[in-house]
Amino acid sequence: MNRALPLLAAAGLLAGCATTPTLTLLPTEEGKQGAVAVLEENGRPMETVVSELNSSTNLSGTPRTRSIDPAKMSARQRALLDSLPPAPVRLTLYFLEGTTELTPESQPGLAFLIKEVSERPGAEVQVTGYTDTLGDADANDRLSQQRAEEVLGVLAKHGIDPTLMSAVGRGERNLRVATPDGVSEAANRRVVVTIR
Repeated sequence: MNRALPLLAAAGLLAGCATTPTLTLLPTEEGKQGAVAVLEENGRPMETVVSELNSSTNLSGTPRTRSIDPAKMSARQRALLDSLPPAPVRLTLYFLEGTTELTPESQPGLAFLIKEVSERPGAEVQVTGYTDTLGDADANDRLSQQRAEEVLGVLAKHGIDPTLMSAVGRGERNLRVATPDGVSEAANRRVVVTIR
C-alpha cells in the first residue's frame, strides 16, 4: 500500500487558510519520491504534474511550483509536520533451519520490538514470514506462517494488543538471497516486522 497519500493529504493543510488551493508534496514515509497528477473538474490533466519533492504548487490558474525551505516554515506548518505519525520501523529476525526458533543473534530484536510498539499507542504491527528453498513449497508456506505467528505470539504475551497485529507467511517467495530449489540459506529464513 502506498502511504504517500496520507502524508500528501496532511501536508496539503500546510497551505492553511490560503485563498488559492495549494498542493504540498512531501516524501513518503520510506523517504521516497512520488508524483501527483492534478485533474481539472472535467477530468482533463493540467499541464503540470507535481513531482518535485518538498515543494508547494499553487493550483489556481497556471500551476506554479516552488521549493519549500524547512528552515523558513511557519510555526503552524512545523506543528503540522511534527504531528504526523513517526516513520515506520522495520526489523528482520532470523530463524534456525526448519524451525520457529529464533537465532541467538535475533533474540535481542524482540525486546526492541516490544519497546517500539509500546511507545506508539495504537501502532499497527505486520509480521511477514519467509523460508529458504529447502522442502516443498506447501510446507514452506506453513512454516513461514508459523514463524510469523510465533513472533506475533511473543508480542501478545508482552501486552501488545493482538487486534492491532497481523501475521502472514510468504514461504519461499521473495528470497532475500536468490537460490535454486533445495538450498539452505540462513538469510532467507526470516520474518520482517513492520511497525506503523
